[in-house]
Amino acid sequence: MKLKNLFQLALLATVIMFTSPSCVKEGPMGAAGTDGTNGTDGTASCLACHSGTNLQKKKAEFYMSKHSLGAIAVDYAGGREGCSQCHSHEGFVQYATLGIANSKVNKPSAWECSTCHGVHETFQSTDYVLRLNGPVKSNVDAAYNFDFKNSSNLCANCHQSRTAEPNKVTPGAATFRISSVHYGPHHGPQANIVAGVGFAEIAGSLTYPAPGTSKHFTPSCTGCHMATSTNTKEGGHSLVPSQDACNKCHGVTEKDYNYNGKQTDIAAKLVLLRNKLVALGVVTATPDAVNTDLIIYAPKVGTIPMLQAQAVYNYFGMAEDRSEGAHNPAYVNAVLVNTLEALNK
Repeated sequence: MKLKNLFQLALLATVIMFTSPSCVKEGPMGAAGTDGTNGTDGTASCLACHSGTNLQKKKAEFYMSKHSLGAIAVDYAGGREGCSQCHSHEGFVQYATLGIANSKVNKPSAWECSTCHGVHETFQSTDYVLRLNGPVKSNVDAAYNFDFKNSSNLCANCHQSRTAEPNKVTPGAATFRISSVHYGPHHGPQANIVAGVGFAEIAGSLTYPAPGTSKHFTPSCTGCHMATSTNTKEGGHSLVPSQDACNKCHGVTEKDYNYNGKQTDIAAKLVLLRNKLVALGVVTATPDAVNTDLIIYAPKVGTIPMLQAQAVYNYFGMAEDRSEGAHNPAYVNAVLVNTLEALNK
């Protein structure tokens, strides 16, 4: 009896399947369309970036960059609240995608390709989309935006002064309190140097160039640090300045960046300013605990005259730019000369 019922159900299901109207309503077939043209292979645009020769070359270059070192990205400040935005991959991605600045990062890591380069947008061979590439508001002057008109804007998010010069913090005050041995623009004020803004512009014999008028402003970061070079240890994603690019711009064939002795001159003036600040007692000079031949210079905590505080700010900012004036010789020279003149009066 049960087998008979099962047979009847199966027969009924078969009849319904072949006689019932389809769930998908289909009308009469339309007219044939015109033939299309062959387009680009779907993988072609991907391979423009992701081919072994291209992607691996860029990675190999980046391994030469100090940006790939965990020692400066992670070990000291990568996970710290207040530092992670620029000192870790995770912190920068949080800032670029969520707008979260300098949050605590539990497992920070060093920079990598996807730190600067976000998701694809156009999927074309020119698609090297950066997470951030628009104008960057200055940390020390709300009225000023860094806009190099190229991908150097990405660099300015981190490579700019973190604190304003003393007289901008407390305008017209006679004194200023330095509250930390780490006081100053904070290690990487290169965007300020190239643009010629943000330092204590003390009155003196030299006129300060207008912001953005340096010959290095237009090529800016990428034009020198990422240019194509015949030396495989320079340019590209190594971020080491390309001597070829510099020589081409200057019309010379030098072997270093000391054009017309500018770096030598600026380095000497930095030493003069540093020694003056040590003599005034506002900068300390301490032998390193491991290498006693190395002297560690740091601001001295305390309240000092405004002029001396501005001089401390200028010295550490110019020294930590680490280009010895190469990023903007005219501006750096004016800051140092006028600062020294004011201190020596």
